[in-house]
Amino acid sequence: MTKIPALFFLAGALAASAPAQSGRRGITPPPLPPTPTLTEPAIQPERAPAAPAELRALPESVLNRQFKSLDKGSFSFADFGGKVLVVNLWASWCGPCRLEVPDYEKVRKEYAGRSVEFIGLTAEDPSTAANRVKQFVRELNFGFRLGWADRETAATLMNGSHAIPQTLVITPDGRIVSHWRGYSRGQGRDRLREAIERALSEPSPQTRSSQ
Repeated sequence: MTKIPALFFLAGALAASAPAQSGRRGITPPPLPPTPTLTEPAIQPERAPAAPAELRALPESVLNRQFKSLDKGSFSFADFGGKVLVVNLWASWCGPCRLEVPDYEKVRKEYAGRSVEFIGLTAEDPSTAANRVKQFVRELNFGFRLGWADRETAATLMNGSHAIPQTLVITPDGRIVSHWRGYSRGQGRDRLREAIERALSEPSPQTRSSQ
């Protein structure tokens, strides 16, 4: 008889502990605080350098700069006062230049005897490129007045772009009426003629001052 009450006591103890244990299992732990996220500062886009203003006229330093001729002697833009200047920047290694020169040569011959001077300048190093440059000139019968341009003068004329070829058409008083870069097959001659005619039609400084 003494064993039966003990069994009932044990069963009761187990029954009492069950809800407590199940209750502990059912407790939902409080949510963890949100993990702080590190936000990177906004990256400011780099500002591209401003393009240089278009060159409107030849600076005095360029107008009077002496260029060493490919053959002998020297010359400056100022030597051709009263004339429209066609200035072509080229190089012997330049493929488009090789295509452009024959087109420009036809235009040069059309204006023979008129107040237009055709000048070709290369910024190559005469101490290392002289033979290559002279061979280029011979092969293409390049009849422009040809000279070596120092880096500073070439950079000024190119006005921030190192593309080759480049062409400038300049009025007798040094104003640049047209400046373009690169060679356009089938359009180079017409573009050059139009620019020359525009420069020739510009009133001279004396005419403008009297108006």
